[in-house]
Amino acid sequence: MTTIWDDLEQPQSKPEPLTVGDLTLLIKGTLEMTFADVWVVGEISNLSRPRSGHCYLTLKDEMAQLPAVVWRSAASRIRFDLADGQLIVCHGRIDVYPPHGKYQLVIDAMEPLGQGGLELAFRQLHAKLEAEGLFALERKRPIPKLVRRVAVVTSPTGAAVRDFLQVMARRTRRIDVLIVPVRVQGDGASTEIAAAIKMLNKHFGGGHGQREQCDPQPVVLPQPSAKPIDCIVVTRGGGSLEDLWTFNEEPLVRAVAASQIPVVSAVGHEIDVTLCDLAADLRALTPSEAAERIAPNDAELAEALTAMQRFLERGITQKFQLAEQRLERFRDHSIFTRPVETLIFPAQTTLDHLDERLHRGIKTRLERAAAQLGNIAATLGAFSPLAVLGRGYSMTFGRDAKLLTRVAGLREGDEITTRLADGTIQSVVRGKKVSAETYPRLER
Repeated sequence: MTTIWDDLEQPQSKPEPLTVGDLTLLIKGTLEMTFADVWVVGEISNLSRPRSGHCYLTLKDEMAQLPAVVWRSAASRIRFDLADGQLIVCHGRIDVYPPHGKYQLVIDAMEPLGQGGLELAFRQLHAKLEAEGLFALERKRPIPKLVRRVAVVTSPTGAAVRDFLQVMARRTRRIDVLIVPVRVQGDGASTEIAAAIKMLNKHFGGGHGQREQCDPQPVVLPQPSAKPIDCIVVTRGGGSLEDLWTFNEEPLVRAVAASQIPVVSAVGHEIDVTLCDLAADLRALTPSEAAERIAPNDAELAEALTAMQRFLERGITQKFQLAEQRLERFRDHSIFTRPVETLIFPAQTTLDHLDERLHRGIKTRLERAAAQLGNIAATLGAFSPLAVLGRGYSMTFGRDAKLLTRVAGLREGDEITTRLADGTIQSVVRGKKVSAETYPRLER
């Protein structure tokens, strides 16, 4: 009986055995060569972001799961924030990790399903900064009406700065323009513009109120002038969403919102709206409009000043005419033509009337006082002891001038004085007698 093992033992049919590593490498080569350029749609789950900067995640659907990794270099190019539950379209390649015998998708680009990555990043950052109040109207500063000096943060070779300067030169010669050269596109451009804004605030921001500060990298200009800057213009020409993305990056938007100097944003064309526009104190549709909003037309200003001069001249003329008419009325007034009759005579008449009233009042008060005094004197006379003496009575005083009312205190030989109505009598007591009517009890 022949078995399969017997067949395997035949030298001509026995294959060379593979090691686990060799087989894994064969699988790795086959998978990586077959799936070197693939697009995958799936939902993000198990998202992890270690300190290394790489992103580890799992793509899944109703049927399967696929481990995936985004290396740090590719992760830095993703504009929107990844989150579990997002549906994304990924581009990458299949990679096999031999030590674990597992395969994974190495992602080098991804987009949210149904919308672009930049659009999603714009919406996410807009919602975040709006919640912090960076776009609130009450925190925006007015642009000064008379701008003397303006700083333009832009590319020195772009069309935006040429348009701005042409319109500015056509409208006025009174405004100094300081060009701050920066990149307006590409990696690091937003940090460079933010640093320029911070530098301008540090060296030229005197006289402006405080606002929340940003912290971009500083840029130092040699020997900056102490003359303050009235406003900052951040501008560039039009372009695609990718071209303008610098002005949607968080460091620049925060620098614009934190600037002490008012900021005018003029990025792209009328249809382009960036987060820098929303955070700025004033948004201009184009660089040319930014110059128009900042710089008044000298010709229009001259006409306005001429009209104001005429208005002031008419007003002053009218004032002089009214003052002259009033002066004429004053000149013809009786106070100037007949000052004695107008001022002195009426005052004298008033004084005469007052003097007459005063004398009448004094006479009346004296008569009333005399009558009152007569009444009081009559009353006092009625109760006076002298009046009683006139009716036949007398008063007797002892040696000590005390009025005597009884004889009990007298002795023979005492000197007494008697007061009558017309004078006094000096007497010596020879004897005394007690009246029985005075002491009726003694008789009993």
